[in-house]
Amino acid sequence: MDSDGREPAFGEVMRLAREIDQAGRDIGLPYIAVSADLSDPSPVVGDDGRPLAETVFRWVDPNLAYWKDRAFALRAGIIRVVRVCGEPFYYHQGKMHSWRQVRALEGVNQRIDPEAYGSYGVQGAIIAPIHSPMGVIGAVVWATDDASADIPSIFKAHGPRLYLLALRFLSAYRDAALPAAATELVEFTRREAQCLKWAAAGKTDAEIATIMGVSAPTVRFHMTNASRKLGVSGRSQTIRLATTLGYIGQGGGG
Repeated sequence: MDSDGREPAFGEVMRLAREIDQAGRDIGLPYIAVSADLSDPSPVVGDDGRPLAETVFRWVDPNLAYWKDRAFALRAGIIRVVRVCGEPFYYHQGKMHSWRQVRALEGVNQRIDPEAYGSYGVQGAIIAPIHSPMGVIGAVVWATDDASADIPSIFKAHGPRLYLLALRFLSAYRDAALPAAATELVEFTRREAQCLKWAAAGKTDAEIATIMGVSAPTVRFHMTNASRKLGVSGRSQTIRLATTLGYIGQGGGG
């Protein structure tokens, strides 16, 4: 056992990877693609340091080493949808669907051209997007090259279990393989939170001061304190991280 506990941690990763693979084979979606972080082209690796795509999983096109292609996540249509949909969905007959009507998927379906959407031989798939703290987005994809596969029925029967399996796998992988993220809890004062929300809504310091009935230097003081607590510098980074962590709602304002 390593002193930092990585060996047993990777043991759990490998167990879950094999479970993901077997689940796909059992339900007729035997091709697996995984990403721990869409913004990072580094492949998901196993306990031997090799990409799991080469050891445990296989893909529709054996000649497509997507884990070696740094721009794959920018081109592959299914992966692009992961960025705008935070719940399980499926790909069937050139369209994206879920267990309910999802506006993000409806918008995608109105715009996509199935012939040019970058399905890379996939005829059907179930996708489990995992949106984690600090803005990290990963995904597990179970796919088939069989156009006759009844993906809606498979999704209805197995979608929730696959999503939970993906969540467990990517959570275990991040703990085992990726640098630890800061875990210190941040607490904003009411004034700091108000300044952040108005700033996220596009207001200047002077406008925020007028809205809140304080001086502009006071607004800057609160914004500086918020930046310090988050461990970042600059207005844009502060707003981005505060939004990512859920301190600022999409409505804006205080």
